[in-house]
Amino acid sequence: MLLARAIKQIKEDIKVIYEKDPAANNLAEVIFCYPGLQALIFHRIAHKLAYWNIPFIPRLISYWSRIFTGIEIHPKARIGKRFFIDHGEGVVIGETTIIGDDVLIYQQVTLGGTGAQHAKRHPTIGNNVIIGAGAKVLGNITLGDNVRVGAGSVVIDDVPDNSTVVGIPGRIVQQQVLNKDGVLMHNRIPDPIKCELNRLKYEIQELKEKLAETSANN
Repeated sequence: MLLARAIKQIKEDIKVIYEKDPAANNLAEVIFCYPGLQALIFHRIAHKLAYWNIPFIPRLISYWSRIFTGIEIHPKARIGKRFFIDHGEGVVIGETTIIGDDVLIYQQVTLGGTGAQHAKRHPTIGNNVIIGAGAKVLGNITLGDNVRVGAGSVVIDDVPDNSTVVGIPGRIVQQQVLNKDGVLMHNRIPDPIKCELNRLKYEIQELKEKLAETSANN
């Protein structure tokens, strides 16, 4: 029964790679050349052993997985269904991280903690979330469902459902920069600081015009 569930889960993990990565050409390539899938399989094993309170072995599996794949996932991290790490090099997922279903993350992403306490100190990620390359999501915060995190962003506060967050520190932008399939367009992310500066520029220009008009009337 346990083996059947594991095989079903691996099939789901492989299927989602075909759905989300147009470069996936055949089964052999996916199995042997996708470190994200390999790291996830290692993690599923380590997580189950950690759940059974088996000492040392889960961390050893996690350690060898990091050496082999370049991806570090703590055995106690909880990961949902159809999770996909694209490219994967440099990804770090901390001990108390909770990840929902249908989540996609890219290389160099960190889901990390901000303290040494033993309580919940890593992020909780909702369903259908995309986290762009190099993004850092830090602390015991929550990213809601359908959240998009832009590449290189540093997120340190909660993000509500259906939001896009960009920048350092991460700021929520109202504009959803998504294509027709709901995928984050990393090369078309709005800059909230630039938008605010532009708004201030227009206000200053308007004040100058009003001041010039008042001076002319006097």
